[in-house]
This record gives sequence, structure tokens and C-alpha cells, in this order.
Amino acid sequence: MHLAFLLFPGLTQLDLTGPVQFLSRLPGAKVDLVWDSLDPVPTDAGFSILPTATFSQVPRADLLCVPGGMGVAGVIDHAPALDWVRQVGGQAQWVTSVCTGALVLGAAGLLLGYQATTHWAWHDLLALFGAEPVHARHVIDRNRATGGGVTAGIDFALALIAEIAGPDHARAVQLALEYDPAPPFDTGSPDKAGPALVQVYHERAQRLAPSRKADLIAAAERLGFSP
Repeated sequence: MHLAFLLFPGLTQLDLTGPVQFLSRLPGAKVDLVWDSLDPVPTDAGFSILPTATFSQVPRADLLCVPGGMGVAGVIDHAPALDWVRQVGGQAQWVTSVCTGALVLGAAGLLLGYQATTHWAWHDLLALFGAEPVHARHVIDRNRATGGGVTAGIDFALALIAEIAGPDHARAVQLALEYDPAPPFDTGSPDKAGPALVQVYHERAQRLAPSRKADLIAAAERLGFSP
């Protein structure tokens, strides 16, 4: 089972490392972290991750997974990356994403007519790329599997393990990795957090990436997706 994860500058590391930790427990799993060079790739957490392969070295895989993060607009604008996602996703048994990685799948034309989810703050952009947005922690529609924001990637990975290797295997992986969440606060979704905290998030996102939403809308138009 060859798993190919896209690396890119500015990705949210937990979008990648959470699912990798779980999905690497699939029977016979071989994991590649792929970018256009083998140079360290900076994440949003202040450290870099080393790719294991370049685009040309991984022309196909059984499972493609695209994480999200501040750098997704740059990925969509980077033709070699989008071409690789389109190529590998067009042949893979499973085409998957976590968080705003769904927008990269969408930009590659891989979510047309599929139900999908992403981080709550960017959910409205899924429809720009032809997907049918669903508010859920994870969504599996045929061979497309998408996870919500960041930590939802672990729930997504367990659901995907159950689809591929069966529920018993997924339960064993959950136990082995002691995934028994008990957060100290119940503010993990907009409905639970309330308007004040949601506004805090939006203000912070605007400071960090003021043009990100406009860039993604422009990318959808440039790629020929109908509004």
C-alpha cells in the first residue's frame, strides 16, 4: 500500500503528521512525503520536514493525501505540484485530503461532483471548485475521503483505515496510539466557541494571510471553474 503525501511550504504540520502516524499502520504501508525537491520544507510550526521523494520519483500511488495550511494558494499556483496531484489522484485507489488540502484537490479537478469537507473557516470555498460541501468531521464519498481542520485528520485517518483494512484493525490502531481525546475546553467548533472567539480567529487569519481568500477565489477563476 503506497501512500503519497504532498509536502509544500507553509503546510500545517499536524494536517500531515497526524494522518501519517495513523495511516502508516495500514498493512504493508509504504509512505512517501513528496515535493519538487529533496530540500527541507518549512511548516507553519517553525520547523521543516524532509521530503522522501520528488514528483518525478512518485508517478503513481495507491493513496494520495494532501494536507492544508497557509501555503495552499501557493500550491495551486505551482504548476508542477498541481499537475502531480492531478496525475497521481487520477489513478489512485484513494484520493484524500485534510483541512484546506481539499481546495488543492478541488483545484486539480478531483472533487467535481463529490461530497467533501474542509476547515470550517474555508468551507464555503469548496463549491468554487465543484465539490458539494458537507459540514462533518470527515466525509467519504466513493474513493474520495476528506477531513476537516487539523485535528480532524486523525478521525479522518481512522475512518479511512476502517474502510481499507476493516474496523477491527482501525480499533487496534486507535488503542495502540492511545487516541482517547478529552479536551480541557469545549470550543473546537464555531458553534461551541461562540461569535467572540470566531472573530478572534478571523482577525488572526487576516493578519497572517490577508490575501489568502482572494487568491483562492482568483485561482478558481483562472482554472476555469464556474462561479
